[in-house]
Amino acid sequence: MAAVFPFSAIVGQDEMKLALLIASVDPSVGGVLIFGDRGTGKSTAVRALAALLPTMRAVVGCPYGCDPAKVAGLCGACDGTADKPAAASKSKAADAAKAAAGPRSHAVPVPVVDLPLGATEDRVVGALDLERALAHGQKAFEPGLLARANRGFLYIDEANLLEDHLVDLLLDVAASGENVVEREGLSIRHPARFVLVGSGNPEEGELRPQLLDRFGLSVEVKTPTDLPTRIEVVRRRDTFERDPAAFIAAWEKEDAKLRRRLTTARGRLAEVSVPDRVLEQAAGLCMALGTDGLRGELTLMRAARALAAFEGDRAVGDVHLKRVAAPALRHRLRRNPLEDAGSASRIERAIAEHFGA
Repeated sequence: MAAVFPFSAIVGQDEMKLALLIASVDPSVGGVLIFGDRGTGKSTAVRALAALLPTMRAVVGCPYGCDPAKVAGLCGACDGTADKPAAASKSKAADAAKAAAGPRSHAVPVPVVDLPLGATEDRVVGALDLERALAHGQKAFEPGLLARANRGFLYIDEANLLEDHLVDLLLDVAASGENVVEREGLSIRHPARFVLVGSGNPEEGELRPQLLDRFGLSVEVKTPTDLPTRIEVVRRRDTFERDPAAFIAAWEKEDAKLRRRLTTARGRLAEVSVPDRVLEQAAGLCMALGTDGLRGELTLMRAARALAAFEGDRAVGDVHLKRVAAPALRHRLRRNPLEDAGSASRIERAIAEHFGA
């Protein structure tokens, strides 16, 4: 297994790292889109996040990693509703006893699955298991990348270059949280709830508006322009490549602290309150910026609540709204061809006017 650069050791790119941490605390935020220059650590940060995340409980042997604590969300194989051969069950009493005891579970890493640009639709959604079909004459489902990504992260590098039919497919699954496969005589439904993380270079093309709107947070990464930061990036990367094990060990304590903060924030999230005054501020800011729909307010509120949980605060305040406003809203603004200022500048100006600071 290839060594992974520690998340805590990434120099700069604070907005990107914070957005990924917020999405880890509360997946309902809706994922993260990272756009920027080549060689600025986009892929490095996503893969580092995979190694940072705490483990999760999953049903033993489930190809979708079902959560044993959420009985209503179990797949057919885990809740016993899937079709089984007659020999698979010895007695109804045994099945009833097994159901009462609940499914066996174990701790597994949170999946972070890469979706390659050249992936076929069968590889993404799943297809007929040809080996079992030819060897045993059975129609069995071979899960795809969406099955592996359930309850985890689906990472798309160069998301702006993704083929249109895969974009449409991802939009359907992201909206429903369920993957439906109807082909070769198969009719399969399985849970597919994941945090979508995409990265890309804007010089290579823009993202389709339909997919862009599905990302909760959008961050912009740029090449560092100050000399000390550039030197530190090069120094740390060179040290890592010379001796990965020693470098990872040196940063393990920092990663462990961050992992504990994530675990604590997830447990505290439900207790964080969002005062009506804060909701008014969020809605007023979105109105001032002219965002379409209400997805901006929802994302802004969820991201601010996740940030408050991560920071150990009991209630969301203006300081949280200000910190997440740019990533939550920059990709939801209407373009004004007569205005030279970018979306980040418009948001900064609106924050200064709205909050009086």
